Amino acid sequence: MTVLIDQPRWPAHDTLWSHLVSDTSLDELHAFAKAAGLPPRSFDLDHYDVPEHRYAELVASGAQPVSNRELVKRLESSGLRVTQRERRARD
Repeated sequence: MTVLIDQPRWPAHDTLWSHLVSDTSLDELHAFAKAAGLPPRSFDLDHYDVPEHRYAELVASGAQPVSNRELVKRLESSGLRVTQRERRARD
């Protein structure tokens, strides 16, 4: 089981945000998020958006901190990455 989290650096809604992903399966990601009490609405096709104030808690719960570049690389390698083109096609 590997759940990854990048550093909070994405600004929105007066806070910084991290991304929480799995490099194994969406089932693993959803189970981790549910156990951590993340709301389902924070899921965005291949990741959960996580506010900065939850970062340390999620790392303490087992999320592995990685750089944004590493997170994307491992998400792509897993086959779970949803590209911008795929996002637009779903809208």
